[in-house]
Order: sequence, then C-alpha cells, then structure tokens
Amino acid sequence: MSTVAVTSGLGALPSRFRRERLLIVGYGDVGQRMARNLLTGPGAQRLRVLALTSSPERAPALRAQGITPLVGDLDQPATLHRLAGLAHRVLHLAPPPTQPAGEWWRDPRSLALARCLRQRSLPQALVYGSTSGVYGDCGGALVDETRPLQPTTPRAQRRVDAERVMRHLGRSLRVSVLRIPGIYAPDREGGTPRERLLRGTPVLRPEDDVYTSHIHADDLAAACQLAVWRGRPQRLYNVCDDTRLKMGDYFDLAADLYGLPRPPRVARDQAREQLPVSLLSFMSESRRLDNRRLKRELRLHLRYPTVADGLRAATVPV
Repeated sequence: MSTVAVTSGLGALPSRFRRERLLIVGYGDVGQRMARNLLTGPGAQRLRVLALTSSPERAPALRAQGITPLVGDLDQPATLHRLAGLAHRVLHLAPPPTQPAGEWWRDPRSLALARCLRQRSLPQALVYGSTSGVYGDCGGALVDETRPLQPTTPRAQRRVDAERVMRHLGRSLRVSVLRIPGIYAPDREGGTPRERLLRGTPVLRPEDDVYTSHIHADDLAAACQLAVWRGRPQRLYNVCDDTRLKMGDYFDLAADLYGLPRPPRVARDQAREQLPVSLLSFMSESRRLDNRRLKRELRLHLRYPTVADGLRAATVPV
C-alpha cells in the first residue's frame, strides 16, 4: 500500500513537515491496530500519525506508540481548532453520543468535525466508520451498498445522520464510508462470545433466528487503512467477512470451539421476557452483507475469511 509523502511545494520545509499526516479521530482499539500496522510497515518513515484525544493524561502513552496526540473533545467544538488544515487524510471512527442533547437523531460530533475541517485547507481524503445497522431489518436478504436505508434504532439513525454529514463534506474532498457489523477479536474487550456463553445467555430458536455479519478487528483495521488510500469518492463499503451464519449458529460454533455448552434456544416471545432491550435490538434485524465491493475495489485480502477461522485462531495456544 502506498503511503507516499506529500512533497509538492514542501521541498524547503523540515522533514517533519514533509511527511504525510494521517489524523485518527476515535483512537480506540481499531485505530490503534491500524496505527501499529502503518508505523511498522513499509513507508512508515514517510508518515506521521496524529490522534485526537479528550484526555490530556493519555498523551504520554500515545507518544510512546509513535503517535502525535492532539487534545480536543468532539463534544466541545471550540477545542477542535488545531485540527483545521492539519492532516492530509482523516480516519473518523468516533461514535455518535449515546444520548445527544436536543435532536436525538443527529450526530453533533460528526458535524463539529466537519465544520472544523472546513475552516482551512481540506484534507485529501476522509474515511468514516459507520455501522451496518443503517440497513435495518432486511428479512435475511443479501444486502449490497445500494440498498435503501431503514434504520430502526436511535443509534442507527444517528449513524445515518453522520453519513449524511460526511458525504456532504465529500462534495469538497474524497469521502468513503465503511459500514461495519459486529467486531470481534480475542485481544479486544468483549471481543469474543466466551463471556456470554459462560453466562448461559439464550439465543433464538432456528425458526426465529436472524442472520448476522462479523469482521475480525485486524481485518477491519486493514480495511480502514486501504480505504484511506484507495477508497473512491462518495463510495460505500460493507466491511465484513465471508460468513453467512445465523446468530444462534455463531454461538453454537463458538461453544464447540471453546469446549463450552451450547446456549439454550428460546422462542422470540420468551427472549423478550428474558433479555435486555439492547440485546433484543440485535435479534430483531436479519441481513447478510455482500462484501464483493470491499474485495474488488479496496483489494482487501481477509486474514480471517470466516468467524470459524478467527475464533479457531483464538483458541490455539501461544
């Protein structure tokens, strides 16, 4: 992957200003994985990675990782002024607020970032990490990126608003949107089904069950990296592996790999009585994501093509 430095017109500047600058907004697990890939891979010396953080005390740890910390808070737009005109490329992984003040369907964080970036010279490219939840319930259909959006939860509706804000910004720069399903990885907090299996949380019986999609965190980080350099303008990408499993079958597979009891199966009416609303929302939407555009255009080679591959790798002793 090319990380060619932006040198036009910068020949007389110190080397730290000639390096191409990538800004990561929402520097969590996936952003850290991508940064590690970039800073240890070919062309690392030609790239400077910056990360927005709302916690000044986190700055030393970021510097130790080779990251330049920028202190600012998306919930306080006045703190974002340093971001304007700073980066050549931006990866936006920050989620909308859980309970935004005012209009609940809006994502004020994405709006604040977009307004800040407009204040000075715009970056060349921006990638936004959205959710596959924007499609809503598709009745188990195979879903590509052209499918109309039908968000059914407040969280998904805020993501639709964020996509709208970012794609409006895309009238002036290259913006790509990644629609991301469930993320898993053994070294990610809550990144495997093991804890849920140990709790004995039930899943739906086969006739009530729903299709879900997944992506390993390492493959997602690779997809983000590719999109930053290869994503097409105003392009949408489903970022998922090749698995086509219903939710209950996924937990059965995990239980077998871990040597744990399979979860109990219940009817949907029983699930409504036993499970929290947040979990039920995932059990009310069924869709199979089509990832052909991800492979064809971004040329992503999945390290873990299926959840069986990813979960099996997690069970191999180190």
